[in-house]
Amino acid sequence: MSSIFVLVDDKHVPLYRVMWIADTPHFCGNEDCTCEGMYEVRLEGDDSVWATRPERDNVLKAVEAWHNGQERDQQDWD
Repeated sequence: MSSIFVLVDDKHVPLYRVMWIADTPHFCGNEDCTCEGMYEVRLEGDDSVWATRPERDNVLKAVEAWHNGQERDQQDWD
């Protein structure tokens, strides 16, 4: 059985809370920004978590699998 959670940074995020996932890394130019080069995963309630590229790709795969009703580790044999 696949999990409804995906790991981003050190957080187990429920897939149903994900609103959108950034395709490009964050860049604002502020010297004190700690999210430069990270990908925003926007959650409901105006919350965000920041992901590395591999984490972002894993979130995309998890959301797609959840949407398609597949388990994440299951292969499509069609």
